[in-house]
Amino acid sequence: MPALTFLGAAGTVTGSKFLLEGTGTRLMVDCGLYQGERRWRALNWEAPPVDPSSIDAVALTHAHLDHCGYLPALVRGGFAGPVHTTAGTAALAAVILRDSAHLQEEEAEGARRGGWSKHDPPLPLYTVADADAAVAALRPVAAAGAGRVVQVGDSESYGEGATLTFVPAGHILGSSSVLVELGGSSVLFSGDLGRPDHPVLLPRARPPAARTVVVEATYGDRAHPEVDPEHRVMAEAIRRTIRRGGSVVVPAFAVDRTEIVLLAIADLAESGAIPDVPVWVDSPMALAALEIYRDPAHAAEVRPEALARLQRLSGLRTAHSAEESMRLNNPGTPCIIVSASGMATGGRVVHHLRHLLPQARNTVLLTGYQAIGTRGRDLQEGARELKMAGRYVPVRAEVVTLDDFSVHADADELLTWIGELPQPPETVHVVHGEPAAAQALAHGIRDRFDCAVSVPRYGERVLLD
Repeated sequence: MPALTFLGAAGTVTGSKFLLEGTGTRLMVDCGLYQGERRWRALNWEAPPVDPSSIDAVALTHAHLDHCGYLPALVRGGFAGPVHTTAGTAALAAVILRDSAHLQEEEAEGARRGGWSKHDPPLPLYTVADADAAVAALRPVAAAGAGRVVQVGDSESYGEGATLTFVPAGHILGSSSVLVELGGSSVLFSGDLGRPDHPVLLPRARPPAARTVVVEATYGDRAHPEVDPEHRVMAEAIRRTIRRGGSVVVPAFAVDRTEIVLLAIADLAESGAIPDVPVWVDSPMALAALEIYRDPAHAAEVRPEALARLQRLSGLRTAHSAEESMRLNNPGTPCIIVSASGMATGGRVVHHLRHLLPQARNTVLLTGYQAIGTRGRDLQEGARELKMAGRYVPVRAEVVTLDDFSVHADADELLTWIGELPQPPETVHVVHGEPAAAQALAHGIRDRFDCAVSVPRYGERVLLD
């Protein structure tokens, strides 16, 4: 009988990994890195709970690191099958995986030179060569549409095999919900669901029917505030900072969030709501992702007016080399620095925070969800010091959280998505949320729909009808 095992995003909001087994096929849906708390990050380094060489194929819902970032480690461990996903996800994942590997190699070398690692010698989780091997396994399906189908396996090698259907999820470019049909069972994985008013992407498609649904719960316990099209909180924070001679640091996810933040800053500058100051994009990965969003090959997923604005976005200054990036730590005049990563877990934004947080004239703008255990969450909760590169750095800069940049569906939008299924599901599993958020969404599903609901534990295995 087909079975589903929860190997990630169970009890936490990162590390998505779900194993499906049945009819001679072993399929993994998503293969993400754990981020945030140390107890979860430690799982990245443990031996995988299933032999990678025994997995026939992987399906990716989208390219964020907590959904695809473990792939190079899986490949190094012996996985040799295809990785099925959309064309947009394949393009972005190639950039993200190589950047992740480069940062890990760089961090390991920095720890070795600085002597602040507990390991001797400190090693990366995986290398750029491992990432290249994972990228070579990507098998993009056709461009986004009402649903693109992939057949996994054949009668000779995988028994009856499995069918994958990718349906646009409207979260980031290429993001999809994935329907898996296996041995008479059907399981719909929501992936990360976007909002109906995403400023860059077209709205998600309606979900297909499935007997079992696995739904994310990132914002399962809350409703997003109404979006302010004038971004007044952001504008006021930038104006305050510039008046006192400081710089604004915006930790932003390199994919999708950077595009949205840049368009908002451009709107504020064009309307005169903020002074004309240099706007720096300091993330090679964000710049590469911006080019993918601008690529006409993916125009079917992007709002036409947003694509036109992205293509003519001008006035940006870009820091490509490490030397250019380091000069921004002492910019001389007020500026805005948009840099990855979005939760300040790594990337160039960390060294900007290290140099700019101790100065009260500067400001940090947090533009999205901050997972427990990340520096972004610590700043959001009022931390007075942050530990970076083995040292504690005082936090004197202003910290502002912006609530109108999230591209995750909130609780009501998640319930609406389930309600759009052609027939009610028999079972819903709530994943990819902090415990309180997952339980809150589970209660909401029980109240509204006549189905069984669970919040799975890590490693839990359930049979599929």
